Amino acid sequence: MKLGEKLRYLRLVEGTLRGLGREMTQQDLARALKKEMGGGLSQSYLSQIESGGRPHLTNSSRMLLARFFKVHPGYLVDDPEGYHTELTSDLRATQDRLDLWLINGAEEFAADPELSHAMLLIAKHDDTRKCLVLLGAILEAPELVDRLSEVLKPAGALRRDGGTKRASGANL
Repeated sequence: MKLGEKLRYLRLVEGTLRGLGREMTQQDLARALKKEMGGGLSQSYLSQIESGGRPHLTNSSRMLLARFFKVHPGYLVDDPEGYHTELTSDLRATQDRLDLWLINGAEEFAADPELSHAMLLIAKHDDTRKCLVLLGAILEAPELVDRLSEVLKPAGALRRDGGTKRASGANL
C-alpha cells in the first residue's frame, strides 16, 4: 500500500471515529492538526502526499501525523514491493488482523452508527485483543452487562427495539 492510500484510509477512519458520518477531508485534517497538535500541514501538502506528487514525508510531518492518528511512524511509508501482512504470524499480525476485521465490520454495519463506532474504537485501541477478551469476561457475568449498560449509557438512550430505557441510577 502506498503512503497516499494509507493517509486517505486514516482520514476515513478518523472521520468515522469523530462522528462526522464521512471521511475527514484534507482541510478538516489540516485544521485538526493545527488545533489539536499545535503544528500543522497545509491542505495542499496533504493533497500532494495523497496524489503521489510528494512520495515521502519529512520526519517532522511523519511524527505529527503518527501522533495525531495514533499509529506507528513506520506505518507512514510506502510498503515494500510484494509486502503482504497475511504472511507474518507474530502477535502483531494477530492484532492487525483483528483491527482489520473490526474496521471491515464497522463499514459493513455503517447503518448502525453506534455499533460501527464501537467497532472502530476497539480497532483503534492499542490492544484490541485485550478489549475483546475483556468483553468476553463481562459477558460471562450477564448481570454485569445490564449494570454496565445502565451506568455507561445516558438516561433515555434508545434501545435497538426503538424503546427507551431509563437509567436506574444504580452504581457499580
